[in-house]
Amino acid sequence: MSSMTITKLAPFYGKRQAVKAVDMQIAANEITAIIGPSGCGKSTVLRCLNRMHETILGARATGSVMLDGLDIYGANIDAALIRRRVGMVFQQPVAFRTRNIYENVAAGLRLQGLTKKADLDQAVEEALKAAVLWDEVKDVLNKQGSALSGGQQQRLAIARALAVKPDVLLLDEPCSALDPIATANIEELLAQLKKALTIVIVTHSMQQAARISDQTAVFMVDTSSGNAIGELVEKSSTADVFTNPSDPRTESYISGRVG
Repeated sequence: MSSMTITKLAPFYGKRQAVKAVDMQIAANEITAIIGPSGCGKSTVLRCLNRMHETILGARATGSVMLDGLDIYGANIDAALIRRRVGMVFQQPVAFRTRNIYENVAAGLRLQGLTKKADLDQAVEEALKAAVLWDEVKDVLNKQGSALSGGQQQRLAIARALAVKPDVLLLDEPCSALDPIATANIEELLAQLKKALTIVIVTHSMQQAARISDQTAVFMVDTSSGNAIGELVEKSSTADVFTNPSDPRTESYISGRVG
């Protein structure tokens, strides 16, 4: 039941600050949606929550992100360990093209040192069941993951993330490449997963945020200084954000007047 407390989190690309310092609470066992127009720093902030941001050449972040009392940016903290506790699913369905369905899910488990076949078999099955994919692939586990449909590949990516039993799951526009039926399947899956996980999702779809999230954070682009920089302008319950926003910029964005 993991929560995250974000304090003065400021991501940089080289010397350029991409987003104004962010203060935000991510509640356990809820879905928090991050919305806003293109270029406002949604995905950048998301990648800071498991230290994926710093894998980009020259990128860094200041501030703190507390995960159950542990500052993931603290001294001597193993970034690889953080990325196991805070899993991530990307915009495009990622299936390791040279690996079959089984090995796609087992990849992270093998990196953790799990080698016994019976243990791997059980963990792969549990992850595929958690991603509501097991019944569709249990008889074709040797099939290439890249041969699955887009929606199945995205659930395969979620299964791979779930296999190492993370506390938090981050998703960066996971439905942008999917058709409405596959999108509905992913949304239904996330509703089930939040019973055991804390979920943060970046979505370009305000309708999706309204459907599935408990909390919504709204980011906008501030150009008042002459340089475009992302800014968190509001974070509240999804119901309040969409029906009674506290910031006029949120109302303008939701109504379609900006963005």
